[in-house]
Amino acid sequence: MPMPVVRDFMDTQVHTVSPDLPILDAVDFLLEKHVTGAPVVDGEGRLIGMLTEKDCLRLLSSGVNGDVPKGFVRDFMTTRTDSVTPDMNIYFVAGLFLGANYRRFPVVEKGKLVGAITRFDILRSIRKALGS
Repeated sequence: MPMPVVRDFMDTQVHTVSPDLPILDAVDFLLEKHVTGAPVVDGEGRLIGMLTEKDCLRLLSSGVNGDVPKGFVRDFMTTRTDSVTPDMNIYFVAGLFLGANYRRFPVVEKGKLVGAITRFDILRSIRKALGS
């Protein structure tokens, strides 16, 4: 039995945002898609950051005296982004999740975003490995 890899379990339909998207539009996007975060990609499809619900909470702290916070995704996104490759061993990625606060890792191949893998995907891989 071949060793399971990220490619076998990753989601290839990933909701992404642009760094130039107004931050309030990005919040609406996350709410509409029912996701807690989204990779931020440039025009070439390269991963340049992540926008998470925690990043969006900074909106509350940037509003003063009831002013509506302004800015763009690039102003609030996390630029230090850990990612994995599609051919990475799924058990290794499980270990990465143990040491991370993230719920998902972007999957990058040749510099481009090709998917995402979540903690839930890792659980599915365990179930499949056990033959359930």
